[in-house]
Amino acid sequence: MNRKTLVLPALAAGLLAPALAACGNTDGAGSDGSPIVVGVASQIEATKAAPAPLDPAQAYDVDAWNVLRSTFQTLMRLPRTGTAVVPEAAESCGFRDTQNEQYRCTLRSGLKFSNGHDLTAQDVKFSFDRMRAINYTNGPVSLLDDIDRVETPSDREVVFHLTKPDATFPQKLATPAAAIVDSQVYPRNSLYKGWETVGSGPYTVKTEHSGDRLTKAVFTKNPEYKGGLTVKNDKVEMRFFDDSAGMAAALRKGDVDLLSRGLTPDEVKGLQNSSDKHLTLQEMPGQEIRYIAFNIKDPAVSNKAVRQAIAQVVNRSQLVRDVYSYTGDPLYSLVPTGLTGHINSFYTKYGNPDVAAARQTLQQANITTPVKFTLTYSKNHYGPNTAKEFAALQQQLNSTKLFDVSIKGIDRWQQFRTDGSSGKYAAYGMGWFADIPDADNYIAPFVGKGNFLNSPYRNDKIESQLIPTTRQQTDRNAAGAGFKQAQDILAEDVPYLPLWQGKQYVAARDNITGVEWAVNSASALQIWELGRGVSS
Repeated sequence: MNRKTLVLPALAAGLLAPALAACGNTDGAGSDGSPIVVGVASQIEATKAAPAPLDPAQAYDVDAWNVLRSTFQTLMRLPRTGTAVVPEAAESCGFRDTQNEQYRCTLRSGLKFSNGHDLTAQDVKFSFDRMRAINYTNGPVSLLDDIDRVETPSDREVVFHLTKPDATFPQKLATPAAAIVDSQVYPRNSLYKGWETVGSGPYTVKTEHSGDRLTKAVFTKNPEYKGGLTVKNDKVEMRFFDDSAGMAAALRKGDVDLLSRGLTPDEVKGLQNSSDKHLTLQEMPGQEIRYIAFNIKDPAVSNKAVRQAIAQVVNRSQLVRDVYSYTGDPLYSLVPTGLTGHINSFYTKYGNPDVAAARQTLQQANITTPVKFTLTYSKNHYGPNTAKEFAALQQQLNSTKLFDVSIKGIDRWQQFRTDGSSGKYAAYGMGWFADIPDADNYIAPFVGKGNFLNSPYRNDKIESQLIPTTRQQTDRNAAGAGFKQAQDILAEDVPYLPLWQGKQYVAARDNITGVEWAVNSASALQIWELGRGVSS
């Protein structure tokens, strides 16, 4: 998702800073009935172009997905740790052929939506058919591209027929793209506008909003929930802040109990060095990535040599050091380190920043310098340091005298996304949080018809050979060779320029339990794992 940080909770025990501790037993939302409060330094908004921020057919960013994961069920889900999906609304699921083209699920008995309606196989089919019929441009529909048709032999049986083999399909069924909606409530061919949700997940939710922006979501344990999760609290309140400074201040004051992302480097340092014994900070491996997306049809960057020259002079190490204070690592591929198949393809091709090499690249292509274009970024979606990052990139490029780069920040996230996918920017900054913890999810969504950025970039070998081949391989280690070829192609063509890979931080009051399970291997926030203990 233009969204989506891979964390590995199983490894987290040795990565505490300081060590997590919550004394006493969990007692849900607290003896006084107060909810566990989670802070979010981001905005979920409704706009004319994107009027249904909590409709699974539209929602495709990490914060909206965190709301959906708590209120909707999917057939499968990721466990609290690891990447092997397990049944959720389903009682069992599995491929029923050797080619990975037919996937069959049997639902749990007695499933109900929060409004009391029965959840049947027909609702599952409706949900998938609806997602594909609406085909929302900036939504997650591309995750379901391989579905040919959905059948329902009975009220509890669902059969997915795929157009081609896809070993990652079970993982995709664990994303909110596969959320099951009530066929009696959600319109078949249009978005469900507004802030209400009707799901069958572990919580029901009531929302508050100011104008077109969500300010609060209160999750209450759903007594009708039947699934594989154990809910360890009665109520969780998610508060949305305009910036991370306000969120961090609320944590220190005790108005917020936990936050899982959005801290600036200075705030991370402040928490690491805090003398407040009631605050804890946990560092986990992360696979959130940041990159520049190029509109290869824009005259300024349409020539591959221009994009290659940019790749030859961008200094990732300087960005990580000077802008992000080592809360991230330089990234030389769209596939982050820690995933099977990752290689440093951009470093292998371009090496360390080299102005002379970039000049030669442009001269050989008869490109007149300086090359003039604008770098556009979202002012608030990825945090306040984004402006510093793009100022640093501007300085790096312009100091070579090969480029004349201006920068422009956009206030509204939905405007930024819509304009980016409409081809209005020559180059713009984006982030990506994994839909699924697999290298496929860092390549397939970025190429081909229907890619989530609406990028005009096409590569027949990646689309027609490498992705289909890797999706046939149930052994994901065996798929690594194909992923490596794809990364080398992307480094040659540079439709995207990877910049850095983030680390994941979870900060909490020391009386909150379950913090080590607060995020899973797809960086999804697992609020059902949280409880309230006794402060040390």
